[in-house]
This record gives sequence, structure tokens and C-alpha cells, in this order.
Amino acid sequence: MKAKKYMSDRTLSAADPGTGIDPHMQTSPHVDAGDEGYSKDLKPRHISMIAIGGAIGTGLFLGAGGRMAGAGPSLAVAYAVCGVFAFFVVRALGELVLYRPSSGAFVSYAREFMGEKGAFAAGWLYFLNWSTTAVADITAAATYAHFWAMFSDVPQWVLALIALAVVLTANLISVKYFGEMEFWFAIIKVAALVAFMLVGIYLVVTQHQIDGHTPGFSTISDSGGFFPVGMLPMLLVIQGVVFAYASVELCGVAAGETENPEKIMPKAINSIMWRVGIFYVGSVVLLALLLPYTSYSDGESPFVTVMNKLGVAGAADVMNLVVLTAALSSLNSGLYSTGRILRSMALAGSAPRFTGRMNKGQVPYGGILLTAGFGVLGVALNFVMPGEAFEIVLNFASIGILGTWGMIMLCSLLFWHRAKEGKVTRPSYRLPWAPYTQLVTLAFLATVVVLMWWGGGVGRTTVMCLPLIAAALVGGWFLVRKRVAVMAADREGF
Repeated sequence: MKAKKYMSDRTLSAADPGTGIDPHMQTSPHVDAGDEGYSKDLKPRHISMIAIGGAIGTGLFLGAGGRMAGAGPSLAVAYAVCGVFAFFVVRALGELVLYRPSSGAFVSYAREFMGEKGAFAAGWLYFLNWSTTAVADITAAATYAHFWAMFSDVPQWVLALIALAVVLTANLISVKYFGEMEFWFAIIKVAALVAFMLVGIYLVVTQHQIDGHTPGFSTISDSGGFFPVGMLPMLLVIQGVVFAYASVELCGVAAGETENPEKIMPKAINSIMWRVGIFYVGSVVLLALLLPYTSYSDGESPFVTVMNKLGVAGAADVMNLVVLTAALSSLNSGLYSTGRILRSMALAGSAPRFTGRMNKGQVPYGGILLTAGFGVLGVALNFVMPGEAFEIVLNFASIGILGTWGMIMLCSLLFWHRAKEGKVTRPSYRLPWAPYTQLVTLAFLATVVVLMWWGGGVGRTTVMCLPLIAAALVGGWFLVRKRVAVMAADREGF
């Protein structure tokens, strides 16, 4: 009866202008039972800041240090290139969201355009992304905490466990609390980056010396130029740079828990492009102008490095608190999004039943707890190998991100084909230059996998695990396909 009621409610809302939903946007006959039961408590300011927060995370605040040391100022090029493709992905998702908002997001769209097998693959690749990203985030949080002397003697795994426990507790309350947390997390991150960039610009303009270096273009030219170690290292860091944009698709998931997504989403998504240009590319260029690339390391946030070298009392502590906030924000977002995705899958039969359960706060706690469970494995990883934990999970998270982005672009391409056949109607907000944009983006994602192999080390090991990941997906599908078929038949019976 729930599925039947949901369908009738959807039909009614599509015809009722009082709901604030554009009737022309509701062109899909597809109904996702996983969309039922959520509150609509996310406001426009939440969505806007979730979009910002998704584009500013651990990959910039922590990962940029090691990448700058490895590739030099050319890291800015890698961020710019990956940023363009990240924008294409979120713009494609935005078009699908305006076609049919869903908390299941691309899993729901994969189900409509690729069938249950596609939804199964999309969902579990996304889970691979965020379960490993959760490990990266708690590792980053523990690393940041070690910056302060009061935590220096606390084992890294203990700090990682505390970070996971705090964010998990907050995430289980309600989506409204999640939205408020992300709103203020994003405010802190943006304010800190703006403040850092203003200080950095001032230092460059006034030629204020930092640790014996005079900021400016001479810092780059005297350190080997824009490509001090050649073009290849810049290409090889792209795999890690992709991780920095891992949360841009989050606003598409959040669209299912907000009113009037057709008004909110275009503004939020369109703003991602210039934010990427300013915050990612701009901050990396400033870092290169302020200090030689050899001054940075993978063990410390590059922003903290600058503040330490600058010698401003307390500045490094403040910036370290900000980057700690970024890590907790990313972890919070991962628990939120996987909870919604897993619920969509559970109600279709392709995820464990308990991941479809919701608490009184209308939060899908089952899926959140499953992701948190993998975070606990991350705590164990921090115990066994604290020095390599971040790099190991970073590469596996990148595979999940590449798979997720690939599925979004495939759904967008199939949607475009159906629109050409007259089976669906594209909304006015569209991915430009389709279908070439989808094809070029898919080619880029495949190139990143090749670069991971080419780079050797942990990246090559990760690529070698692709057959195992594929085998796990195939084996998992054979385990759930009967239940999926039964549940699909039940839905069609209404």
C-alpha cells in the first residue's frame, strides 16, 4: 500500500501547482519507493552550502600538500582540468534531478535507464567511494589533531575512533541537523579560505618575506618553473586530485529532501564552477607564489605550512582547526549520502534489508551504520599502519569516485538518447554540448585509470584490484537477483 500511496501522491503533486513543482518536470513514469518517508527540511541555504562544502574538502586541505611537493605549481593545472570534468558530472546530475528529484539520485536514474543491474553497480560503487572516503576522513581528522601538543601522545587510531563516533551520533538525529552542520561547516571552510587568500594576496603584493623567501612569481621561477619536475608528475597526481572533488554529487542526493528543487538546484550547481576556479585553482596558485613547492609535504596541510612559516601566533592553530572541520564535514556528508543511496537499493532488494530502515527522525539509520562500520575498519587500519592509511584508502576511494561519475554520465547519455527518441522530455536546465560532453568525460575517467596504473605503487595495486571489484559486483548481483525480481514484481502489481 505504501508504494501505491506514493504513486498517487506523486501524480497528484505533478498536477497541483500548489506544490511548487513544475508539472513539465515530472515526465518520468518511474517511481522509486526509496523516495518515500523523507522530510523536506533542507532549505535553499543548506543546499547552497552543501554544494560549496562538496567542492571544498579534505582533498584540498590535506592532500594538496603532498601533491604540491610532487608536482610543483603545475598542480593548479590538474585541479583546473579535474574541476571542469567535475562540473560536467554535477551538471549532468542536475539535469536528471530536474527531470525527477530523488533521494536515490543516480542509483534511481540507473534503475530507470539501465535496469536493476545498473542500479546495483552504481550503488555499490558509490558505497565503495564513501566507505573508503570515511576512512580517509577519520585518518585526516586524526592527523590534524596530532598537530596540537595535547593530542600528540594519543594514538592515531584512538583519535580516528573519536572522530567517527562524534559525527555518527550527530548524523543520526535528523536531516535538519545534518543541514545545519553542513551549513556552518561550509561557512567555516569558505571564510577560512577567503581569509587565507586575502592574506596571501597581501603578502604577494607587499613582497613580505616568508621563511627567507620573497613571495611572487620569482618563487616559482627560482624553483624550476611551473613544471619543475616535468609534465608526467602533474598527470600522475590527477588520480588524487579527482578525490578532492568527490562530494560534488552530494547536492543531487540532497535534492530529494528539499522543497522546490527546480529553483534551488540550478543556482547551486552553476556556482560550483567559479568556486572551483577561485578556491582550488586560486589557492594552489597562491601556495606556489608564497613558498617553493619543496616547502610542502604530505604530512601537513599546506595552509598550515604557510601559517607556520609566517610565524603568526595562533594562525596555524586556527587553520588547523578549519581543516579538521573540513575532514569532519566530509565524513558527515559521506554518512548522509550513503544512508540515502543504500535505502533506495534496499527497497529494491539490492542491499541488505536493515539499510532500508528509518528512525523517528526520518533518517535511514541502517545505511549510515553500515558505512560507519567500514569506518571502524579504518580505525583498525590506522592502528596497523598509521603512516600509509590515508594514501591506501585514497586510491580505493578514487576508484569508487571514477565508477560513480562514470555511471552518472552513462545515465545522462541514456537519458539524452531517450529524449531524442521522444520517450522523455529534457528540462530546460541541461548539460551543454550533449552527447559529446558525456563521451569526453567518460574518456577522461578511463584515462585516469590508465594514469593510476602508469604511476605504479599503490595506484597500480588499486587498478590490479579492479577484477576483484568486478567479481564482487557480479557475485553480489547473483546473490540478490531473485529478491530484486520478487520486489520488482510486487511493485508492478500495485
